[in-house]
Amino acid sequence: MRALLHCHHHHHHHLPRQILQNPLRPRLPLAEMSCSSLTLTLSLSLPSASPKPLRFAAASSSSFEPPLFLRLPGAARNGSPGLGLGQVGRRSRAFVGVSVGSQTAVDDGLFLEYKPSTAFLFPGQGAQAVGMGKDAQSVPVAAELYKKANDILGYDLLDVCSNGPKEKLNSTVISQPAIYVTSLAAVEILRAREGGQQIIESVDVTCGLSLGEYTALAFAGAFSFEDGLKLVKLRGEAMQEAADAARGGMVSVIGLDSEKVQLLCDAANEEVDEENKVQIANYLCTGNYAVSGGLKGIEAVEAKAKSFKARMTVRLAVDGAFHTSFMKPAVPRLEAALAATEIKTPRIPIISNVDAKPHADPDTIKRILANQATSPVQWETTIKTLLMKGLKKSYELGPGKVIAGIVKRMDKKAEIENIGA
Repeated sequence: MRALLHCHHHHHHHLPRQILQNPLRPRLPLAEMSCSSLTLTLSLSLPSASPKPLRFAAASSSSFEPPLFLRLPGAARNGSPGLGLGQVGRRSRAFVGVSVGSQTAVDDGLFLEYKPSTAFLFPGQGAQAVGMGKDAQSVPVAAELYKKANDILGYDLLDVCSNGPKEKLNSTVISQPAIYVTSLAAVEILRAREGGQQIIESVDVTCGLSLGEYTALAFAGAFSFEDGLKLVKLRGEAMQEAADAARGGMVSVIGLDSEKVQLLCDAANEEVDEENKVQIANYLCTGNYAVSGGLKGIEAVEAKAKSFKARMTVRLAVDGAFHTSFMKPAVPRLEAALAATEIKTPRIPIISNVDAKPHADPDTIKRILANQATSPVQWETTIKTLLMKGLKKSYELGPGKVIAGIVKRMDKKAEIENIGA
């Protein structure tokens, strides 16, 4: 397979569909992406009716570049051009393919033409707070999720969520399951509310920040609550282990666009050895980018930030360089767990952190989740795309209001409601 890459600059607000925007390393200030986007046209020397979805191998170098997902020329479209997402959601059930012990290939591009109107957005690590989960106890179905979780986790999750201590709740191993369960409990709280079921049924796109991608997949029916929790438990443990093996951290750089933050990272990297290099790990929104890497590199970023005109830096309460190659030791365990998990085609599009696109093929979803641990989170591109495609209303389900803040930052008029638990 040989992909020929041609770079163009397009001065259009809406890119032609056949041209793939590369969201993987935004080198432009993303605020300007709509009017001057670096795009890639890909011509593939492949037969157009390829029976299998494209596969990719995880990058073995330390270049941090996540794989670029390609759409095969001539891949099936979702029925007629005017098909609304409600129909796609229903139609997609007919295509459901299960990837454990099954050869069913699903067109991975099933959801590419999605038209979002109502989104569920799920938070990631950092959103946790002592006292979460208390509201859920008055809704039996939501309270039941914590009971189920205790059996899978082997400890009293609700007790840690409600009473802390904070240091324990903040640990990677506990905060990931805690946020996953509390976010899905929030869905049940909404369902119990008058008109809540209608809202849930109207949701036609979902996504989540880092860990929240697993919550979104569970909501979209790609895997069961229990299977998702087992994956999240293992993900937390594997990431903690990888973090313990290398001294890394994360810092938010406030007040700069992504191009400036990249230059700041480049400057910091000139002063540290390979083990301490840093990169942008979370593209959240203009003025808020999280940098991840070795501790010396993080310190260099903090020292130089002022000279790059950053408003401030905020060291994050995580003890690992998440979403970089520092997390590579976690990937084999994650891959093995994903291989053993039954994943179905989601009933609605779920937008991936890795490439800001929706994927329908269960095997592709598994590969993306394994890659997500070492790839930057393309949250800015994800939310921008939803807004550009006409998203009307969104809900942030679970602890905290981080996502609502990001969405409002991108569009002051955006309608977003928080449903806590």
